[in-house]
Amino acid sequence: MHKTMSKLARTAGVLVLGASLSVPAVANEPVNLDELLQQVASGRASDAQAARERLQAFRSDRANQQQLLADMRGEKTRQEQLSERLESQFDVNDGAIIELEAELNEALGDLKELFGVLQQAAGDGIGQMSTSVTQVQFPDRLEWMTEFAAKMGQTNRMASLDEIERLWFELQREMTETGKVVSFPTMVVNANGEEVQQDVVRIGAFNLVSNGKYLEFIPETGRVVELQRQPQGRYTNRIPDLESASSGVLPVGLDPTRGQLLGLLVQSPSLGERIAQGREVGYVIIALGIIGVLIALWRLIVLSGMSAKVKAQIKNPDQPGDNPLGRVLKVYKEHSGTDVEALELKLGEAILRETPKFNAMLPLLKIISVVAPLLGLLGTVTGMIVTFQAITLYGAGDPKLMAGGISTALVTTVLGLVVAIPTVFLHTLVSSRARRLTQILQEESCGILAEQAEAQLNAR
Repeated sequence: MHKTMSKLARTAGVLVLGASLSVPAVANEPVNLDELLQQVASGRASDAQAARERLQAFRSDRANQQQLLADMRGEKTRQEQLSERLESQFDVNDGAIIELEAELNEALGDLKELFGVLQQAAGDGIGQMSTSVTQVQFPDRLEWMTEFAAKMGQTNRMASLDEIERLWFELQREMTETGKVVSFPTMVVNANGEEVQQDVVRIGAFNLVSNGKYLEFIPETGRVVELQRQPQGRYTNRIPDLESASSGVLPVGLDPTRGQLLGLLVQSPSLGERIAQGREVGYVIIALGIIGVLIALWRLIVLSGMSAKVKAQIKNPDQPGDNPLGRVLKVYKEHSGTDVEALELKLGEAILRETPKFNAMLPLLKIISVVAPLLGLLGTVTGMIVTFQAITLYGAGDPKLMAGGISTALVTTVLGLVVAIPTVFLHTLVSSRARRLTQILQEESCGILAEQAEAQLNAR
């Protein structure tokens, strides 16, 4: 009995906690077992009452639901009948449309071919004018021609005489403007990215120029943009004369491909950029070439001065001066009393002392002429190594990845030949001058020896 009461007490405590969570109660008010029992009984009674009310409402609304279902089934039947009538009407209308289209085609006759020709002409004109620089001056024509071409694509709409004449006018104007050089103001995007209004000269349908520079028409955006990189000066130097002229014939660079050749010309590297493609080997070759040219010029100047002094000394042999021939004559004066054999040796010794002065720096010049093409070959091998490395890493699908190595290979070869060829000519020229001076000294020495031998024979 005691255990049963304790279980009931614990159960009552749990029920009290559940009642406190679900049923609002005044705080700090105790709830005993009797009150809890009453609350449970009242809750069951209220739930049963609500269920009976819902069941009663459902039973009373059953007749209404049946009526609604009957109405919906009647509406479905009515809509199915309407659908059948509309399908029948559609078949009748479709047949009528086919008959009317046949009558329209028969009535149009050759006009259908005219519509096709007009549509094709308008389409060709749109393709031609959309990329033409004349579009900058006449920007409103494309919108009309696009609408006209769309209209001619519909067989139920005919072109009016005014529209046909307008198409004729636009095509004729494009042909006429191709042979004109006109100036007009428009918005131009300069090299700094700023859009400013300035006067532009249009050369037919080929090029746009302004302020001594070539411009580019971008069909996608309809803007005129100044080329970031202009062609060489021999092309741009004549643009100011064209801009300032009002009539006459003036020479100017014209791109008949409407920008393609100009784009290729702008992309072609300049002389400085080509030299830079040779990298370190190319700079070394150029430095050697400069050194070789300076040496050759210096030796030519020195040998020319010596040659002038020697020629002057030949005319005045009795007064030896400070020049190669004068020093040889001084040796003769100092040993004029000796025999021919001893004098020959003395003169040969004097000539040998002068010969190195004639040939100074010539070996270095010859070395440069030989080393320059070898350095070019070195650059070629280096460039090909870079090219093969690019092929190994990225494959041969993109030629741009191999362009750097190929440029190095070709440019260094060219630089080596450019340095070697003139250096060989300069070395030959300087060597001939040196040999000529040596020959003069030898000729004068032989003449002196001949006179000495003749004098000794006469003395005997």
